[in-house]
Amino acid sequence: MSAAREAASGRSAKTVYGGHQHLLRQTVIALLAGETLAEHENPGEATVQVLHGRIAVDAGEESWSGWTGDLIILPDALHSLTAVEDSTVLLTVVKHR
Repeated sequence: MSAAREAASGRSAKTVYGGHQHLLRQTVIALLAGETLAEHENPGEATVQVLHGRIAVDAGEESWSGWTGDLIILPDALHSLTAVEDSTVLLTVVKHR
């Protein structure tokens, strides 16, 4: 969270496993309340586990809320993620080959 507080964007991210050379990638993302990861597609199957705080995931007319400890399976559709309060999440993605 301290890196997100210092960033002009109000967010920070650190890959903890994987990267471009791996199919599996896990990234910890911190977002200040009100910050959004704009609408985007998944590069593969993906989940978000809320490590701290509260988030909302929107995909078209569907929406999911997540609180500390919740695991959300991200839809295979355009979606966005918003921090309802200061939040940290673990994004896990298995990229398509």
